[in-house]
Amino acid sequence: MVSSEYEHRIADRFATFDQDGNGYIDREDFNVAAKALLTEFATTARSDKGQALYAGAEAFWQGMAGIADRDGDQRITRDEFVGGALKRLRDNPDRFAEIARPFLHAAIDVADQDGDGRATVEDTARVLTILGVGEDIAQAAAAALDTDGDGRIGEAEIVPAFARYFTVPE
Repeated sequence: MVSSEYEHRIADRFATFDQDGNGYIDREDFNVAAKALLTEFATTARSDKGQALYAGAEAFWQGMAGIADRDGDQRITRDEFVGGALKRLRDNPDRFAEIARPFLHAAIDVADQDGDGRATVEDTARVLTILGVGEDIAQAAAAALDTDGDGRIGEAEIVPAFARYFTVPE
Protein backbone atom coordinates (compact mmCIF):
# COMPACT_ATOMS: atom_id res chain seq x y z
CA MET A 1 0.00 0.00 0.00
CA VAL A 2 1.44 3.38 -0.94
CA SER A 3 2.05 5.83 1.86
CA SER A 4 -0.60 8.30 0.66
CA GLU A 5 -3.24 5.55 0.65
CA TYR A 6 -2.13 4.54 4.15
CA GLU A 7 -2.37 8.17 5.31
CA HIS A 8 -5.86 8.44 3.82
CA ARG A 9 -7.00 5.29 5.63
CA ILE A 10 -5.56 6.57 8.91
CA ALA A 11 -7.34 9.91 8.44
CA ASP A 12 -10.60 8.00 7.93
CA ARG A 13 -10.05 6.07 11.15
CA PHE A 14 -9.24 9.25 13.06
CA ALA A 15 -12.36 10.98 11.70
CA THR A 16 -14.49 8.04 12.85
CA PHE A 17 -13.39 8.67 16.43
CA ASP A 18 -13.47 12.48 16.17
CA GLN A 19 -17.28 12.55 16.34
CA ASP A 20 -17.59 16.33 16.66
CA GLY A 21 -14.94 17.12 14.02
CA ASN A 22 -12.91 19.47 16.20
CA GLY A 23 -9.56 17.93 15.22
CA TYR A 24 -8.92 15.76 18.27
CA ILE A 25 -10.40 12.80 20.07
CA ASP A 26 -11.53 13.26 23.64
CA ARG A 27 -13.95 11.82 26.17
CA GLU A 28 -16.78 13.90 24.70
CA ASP A 29 -16.44 12.12 21.35
CA PHE A 30 -17.15 8.81 23.06
CA ASN A 31 -20.12 10.34 24.91
CA VAL A 32 -21.46 11.80 21.65
CA ALA A 33 -21.26 8.35 20.04
CA ALA A 34 -23.06 6.75 22.99
CA LYS A 35 -25.79 9.38 22.99
CA ALA A 36 -26.30 9.04 19.23
CA LEU A 37 -26.64 5.26 19.52
CA LEU A 38 -29.16 5.57 22.34
CA THR A 39 -31.17 8.08 20.31
CA GLU A 40 -31.07 5.91 17.18
CA PHE A 41 -32.40 2.89 19.07
CA ALA A 42 -34.81 4.82 21.33
CA THR A 43 -33.05 3.71 24.50
CA THR A 44 -32.85 5.94 27.55
CA ALA A 45 -29.53 6.83 29.15
CA ARG A 46 -30.84 5.76 32.56
CA SER A 47 -31.79 2.27 31.41
CA ASP A 48 -29.44 -0.63 32.12
CA LYS A 49 -28.47 -0.69 28.43
CA GLY A 50 -27.86 3.06 28.44
CA GLN A 51 -25.72 2.91 31.55
CA ALA A 52 -23.72 0.01 30.14
CA LEU A 53 -23.14 1.92 26.90
CA TYR A 54 -21.87 5.02 28.72
CA ALA A 55 -19.66 2.84 30.95
CA GLY A 56 -18.31 1.10 27.84
CA ALA A 57 -17.67 4.46 26.17
CA GLU A 58 -15.74 5.63 29.24
CA ALA A 59 -13.69 2.43 29.35
CA PHE A 60 -12.94 2.76 25.63
CA TRP A 61 -11.88 6.40 26.10
CA GLN A 62 -9.66 5.52 29.06
CA GLY A 63 -8.00 2.74 27.10
CA MET A 64 -7.39 4.94 24.07
CA ALA A 65 -6.11 7.83 26.20
CA GLY A 66 -3.76 5.47 28.02
CA ILE A 67 -2.28 4.33 24.74
CA ALA A 68 -2.28 7.52 22.69
CA ASP A 69 -2.51 10.69 24.83
CA ARG A 70 1.24 11.21 24.99
CA ASP A 71 1.15 14.69 26.55
CA GLY A 72 -1.60 13.91 29.07
CA ASP A 73 -3.90 16.77 28.03
CA GLN A 74 -6.97 14.48 27.79
CA ARG A 75 -7.06 14.93 24.01
CA ILE A 76 -5.68 12.73 21.26
CA THR A 77 -4.42 14.70 18.27
CA ARG A 78 -4.17 13.19 14.82
CA ASP A 79 -0.39 12.95 15.26
CA GLU A 80 -0.79 11.14 18.57
CA PHE A 81 -3.36 8.83 16.97
CA VAL A 82 -1.18 8.02 13.96
CA GLY A 83 2.15 7.95 15.76
CA GLY A 84 1.15 6.32 19.00
CA ALA A 85 -2.13 4.53 19.02
CA LEU A 86 -2.13 2.88 15.64
CA LYS A 87 1.47 1.75 15.75
CA ARG A 88 1.10 0.20 19.18
CA LEU A 89 -2.32 -1.23 18.41
CA ARG A 90 -1.12 -2.61 15.10
CA ASP A 91 1.63 -4.39 17.04
CA ASN A 92 -0.99 -5.82 19.42
CA PRO A 93 -4.49 -5.89 17.84
CA ASP A 94 -5.80 -8.05 20.69
CA ARG A 95 -5.14 -5.13 23.05
CA PHE A 96 -7.32 -2.89 20.90
CA ALA A 97 -10.07 -5.49 20.86
CA GLU A 98 -10.00 -5.63 24.66
CA ILE A 99 -10.14 -1.83 24.93
CA ALA A 100 -13.11 -1.68 22.54
CA ARG A 101 -14.95 -4.78 23.84
CA PRO A 102 -17.07 -3.16 26.63
CA PHE A 103 -18.31 -0.44 24.29
CA LEU A 104 -18.98 -2.81 21.39
CA HIS A 105 -20.73 -5.29 23.67
CA ALA A 106 -23.00 -2.53 24.97
CA ALA A 107 -23.60 -1.15 21.46
CA ILE A 108 -24.72 -4.57 20.24
CA ASP A 109 -26.94 -4.88 23.31
CA VAL A 110 -28.59 -1.53 22.49
CA ALA A 111 -29.14 -2.64 18.88
CA ASP A 112 -30.37 -6.11 19.92
CA GLN A 113 -34.12 -5.83 19.53
CA ASP A 114 -35.06 -9.34 20.69
CA GLY A 115 -32.61 -9.84 23.57
CA ASP A 116 -30.69 -12.79 22.11
CA GLY A 117 -27.30 -11.04 22.43
CA ARG A 118 -26.97 -10.38 18.71
CA ALA A 119 -28.06 -7.59 16.38
CA THR A 120 -29.46 -7.96 12.89
CA VAL A 121 -27.28 -7.07 9.93
CA GLU A 122 -29.49 -4.03 9.34
CA ASP A 123 -29.20 -2.84 12.94
CA THR A 124 -25.44 -3.43 12.89
CA ALA A 125 -25.23 -1.21 9.79
CA ARG A 126 -27.18 1.44 11.72
CA VAL A 127 -24.64 1.22 14.57
CA LEU A 128 -21.72 1.55 12.16
CA THR A 129 -23.33 4.53 10.44
CA ILE A 130 -23.89 6.27 13.78
CA LEU A 131 -20.22 5.66 14.60
CA GLY A 132 -19.16 7.53 11.48
CA VAL A 133 -18.85 4.83 8.83
CA GLY A 134 -20.34 5.83 5.47
CA GLU A 135 -23.73 4.27 4.81
CA ASP A 136 -22.67 2.16 1.81
CA ILE A 137 -19.57 0.93 3.61
CA ALA A 138 -21.59 0.25 6.77
CA GLN A 139 -24.07 -1.90 4.82
CA ALA A 140 -21.30 -3.89 3.15
CA ALA A 141 -19.32 -4.25 6.39
CA ALA A 142 -22.34 -5.42 8.36
CA ALA A 143 -23.16 -8.01 5.71
CA ALA A 144 -19.54 -9.22 5.74
CA LEU A 145 -19.64 -9.54 9.54
CA ASP A 146 -22.42 -12.10 9.27
CA THR A 147 -19.95 -14.91 8.68
CA ASP A 148 -22.41 -17.73 9.37
CA GLY A 149 -25.15 -16.23 7.19
CA ASP A 150 -27.84 -16.23 9.88
CA GLY A 151 -28.62 -12.52 9.54
CA ARG A 152 -27.38 -11.79 13.08
CA ILE A 153 -24.10 -10.39 14.42
CA GLY A 154 -22.71 -10.91 17.89
CA GLU A 155 -19.74 -9.75 19.89
CA ALA A 156 -17.57 -12.64 18.68
CA GLU A 157 -17.97 -11.40 15.10
CA ILE A 158 -17.77 -7.65 15.57
CA VAL A 159 -14.92 -7.20 18.08
CA PRO A 160 -12.17 -8.84 15.96
CA ALA A 161 -13.45 -7.09 12.81
CA PHE A 162 -13.43 -3.72 14.59
CA ALA A 163 -9.85 -4.33 15.72
CA ARG A 164 -8.79 -5.29 12.18
CA TYR A 165 -10.40 -2.15 10.75
CA PHE A 166 -8.56 0.18 13.12
CA THR A 167 -5.21 -1.60 13.16
CA VAL A 168 -4.41 -0.78 9.55
CA PRO A 169 -1.21 -2.15 8.04
CA GLU A 170 1.04 0.20 6.08
